[in-house]
Amino acid sequence: MNLSTRRVKAIVRKELREYRHNASIVATMAVLPLIFIIAPMIEVLALPASSSAAFLRGDPLAILLGITALVPATLAAYAVVGERQQGTLEPVLTTPIQRPELLLAKAVATLLPSLAISLAVYVFFLACVELFAQPAVASAVLDGPDILAQLVFTPLLATWSIWVGIAFSTRASDVRVAQQLGALASLPTIVVIYLIAYDKIPPSLGLALGFAVLLVVLDVLGWRIVSAMFDRERLITGTR
Repeated sequence: MNLSTRRVKAIVRKELREYRHNASIVATMAVLPLIFIIAPMIEVLALPASSSAAFLRGDPLAILLGITALVPATLAAYAVVGERQQGTLEPVLTTPIQRPELLLAKAVATLLPSLAISLAVYVFFLACVELFAQPAVASAVLDGPDILAQLVFTPLLATWSIWVGIAFSTRASDVRVAQQLGALASLPTIVVIYLIAYDKIPPSLGLALGFAVLLVVLDVLGWRIVSAMFDRERLITGTR
C-alpha cells in the first residue's frame, strides 16, 4: 500500500483548520480535561507530608490518562459524520485520495491536539504540585517511572481511542450519537485506569510492557479495520 504523504498532510491541515472554527470541538477540548484533573489536584495539594508514602501504592496519577481515553474518542467521532453533515465530506471523497490515507490523516489531525492538551494538562498538574504541594508529596508525585509511563501511554491510548471514535463516526448519522457511543466505548479503558490508580490492579513493569504491546497491536488493527469499514459509496450517496 503506497501512501501519499502530500495528500495526508493536505487533509491534516484542512481538519485542523476546521477544528479551530468549530465551537463544539473547542469546548470539548477545553472542558473534558477538567473532569480528570480537578479531583487528583485537590487530593494531592491537600495531602500532608506524612501521607507521601501513599503514592508508592498504585499510581494515582494514572487517572490523568483518562483524558487520553475520552477526549480523542469524542473528537474523532466528528471526523466523518460531522463533515458529512456539513456537506464538506463528499468533495473530499470524489478526489483520488485512498481510504487508508484519508483515515490516517483524520486520525493524525485528531491525535495532534489531543496530545497537546493531554501533555499540557499533565505539565500544568506537575507544576502546581511542585509549587504548592508539601515537598515530600511533590517528591513522591514527581517520580521518573510515572512520568515515563504518562509519556508512553498518552499517544498509545489516544490513538486507540481515535480509531474507536472514527469507527462510530463512519456508521452514525448524527454527531452526538457518534460522540456518545465513542464515550461509552472508552469506559472500559477508564475503568482499567482507575483500577491501576487505586492499586486494585498492582502496577508493574511487566503489566506496563504487556499493556503497551497490546495497545500497539490494537492501534495498527484499528487503522486496518476502520479502513475496511469505510464505505465511500455509501457516504456519498447517503444510503445505509
